[in-house]
Amino acid sequence: MIDHLTIRRAGRADVAALMAICAEHAAFERLPGRHGERADALADALEGSPPALYAWLACVNDAIVGYASATVDFSTLDRARFLHMDCLYVRAAWRNRAVGRALWQHVHAQAMALDCIAVQWQTPAWNDHAARFYRRLGASESAKLRYVLPLGVA
Repeated sequence: MIDHLTIRRAGRADVAALMAICAEHAAFERLPGRHGERADALADALEGSPPALYAWLACVNDAIVGYASATVDFSTLDRARFLHMDCLYVRAAWRNRAVGRALWQHVHAQAMALDCIAVQWQTPAWNDHAARFYRRLGASESAKLRYVLPLGVA
């Protein structure tokens, strides 16, 4: 564990920092550029009641070294709510230092607090390091294809 590592919920004041690390995460995952900044939409999602987006920042002193985010969803097949972990990202210099596990614990605790039956997420098929990390957490893989159909920017 890292001395001085803290995990805290992200809020409106963190939007610029969250967007910066999200851009870094998108580049790491080789995702195409995003259309528009939409900082207000992100801030509103973090601040709703209940929030549309839960997000946590991993900080060492004042530096953000990773983040995780999640939304609540409903499974028709399971007839129950689950937490969809949209992102879990740790900056390269901070990997293998328990930052990811600390973020995961906050995601897991949120799922439990919301009485969800599971946490679901995805990672790129090429990301072997992430797959090993998730298996160590006790997660199992589900072979599916993920599709995205852009609808334009509001």
